[in-house]
Amino acid sequence: MPQLTKQRAGEIIRAMSDRRILVLGDVMLDEFVWGDVTRISPEAPVPVVDIRRESVHLGGAANVLANVVALGGGCAVVGVVGNDSAGERIKTTLREVSSQADEYLAVDEQRPTTTKTRIIAHSQLVVRADRENRKPVNGKVEQRIIEILKEAIQSADAFVVSDYDKGVVTPSILGEILKLAYEKVPVLIDPKIRNFSYYRPASLITPNHFEALRMTNLEQDSDDGLHQAACLIQEKLDCDAVLITRGERGIMLLERRQDPVFVETAAREVYDVTGAGDTVIATLAAAMAAGASTLEAANLANHAAGIVVGKVGTATASAEELLATFE
Repeated sequence: MPQLTKQRAGEIIRAMSDRRILVLGDVMLDEFVWGDVTRISPEAPVPVVDIRRESVHLGGAANVLANVVALGGGCAVVGVVGNDSAGERIKTTLREVSSQADEYLAVDEQRPTTTKTRIIAHSQLVVRADRENRKPVNGKVEQRIIEILKEAIQSADAFVVSDYDKGVVTPSILGEILKLAYEKVPVLIDPKIRNFSYYRPASLITPNHFEALRMTNLEQDSDDGLHQAACLIQEKLDCDAVLITRGERGIMLLERRQDPVFVETAAREVYDVTGAGDTVIATLAAAMAAGASTLEAANLANHAAGIVVGKVGTATASAEELLATFE
């Protein structure tokens, strides 16, 4: 990949500040319980965690928003929360991140707010507990989301679908919105298998390497295997580009009628990949909205991911941190 100069990276990052990204997806609360393990339980062969502190972070589509805001961009998220304390916590945290960030959240009385609780000891994940309802949202909520999106897309500079397969992203919503959005702005999709055939039209699809192989019924997790997977995804969805994230092996970008570009990870140490996909798609969207080419955006996103995987827990990369990686 041609290296992005610090000057060009700075131009793109500065241009992000007056761009607005619209995100549709599964809004979640990430709870972290931090502690130490000094003994094994007498009741079962499991560690006993002495809890030292707790923290909460925005997760899923809300973490995409947090990443865009950390980079200096404007962002709004369209999603669903339950009528519960976790839902209130998400709304409060969103408002702390950006004043009107919770204005497009719908409340669904029939489902809990999706919450992932991770217990971490000595920087290692011990166990994760999930509270969620993965059934698709009902017709009334679906219609409300479509109405919100049709209005909100008018003032957006890029559109992101952050699908975590928790029921908010439905075929009906995708069918109503993607064509409308694609005619106006870059459309970026972080996909899941359930909705795979409905992600069209799109500017960029960003599966991780496991998802890319499962979506195409391939098994070879190699450069050639992922190139083949990206070609099949592009063929099936007729999207402009496919970017496959590969954990500690970096990313692979395939644009229409181009050779694949493989980029090694920019991370010095990989501690935790939680939320790294959110960072990647947020940076891609903010950069493309700011006028970057797909290749330039991919380069920036790779640097941003390299920052967050060096932090434990759901994390973001700031504009200053991102620019500093181009020293």
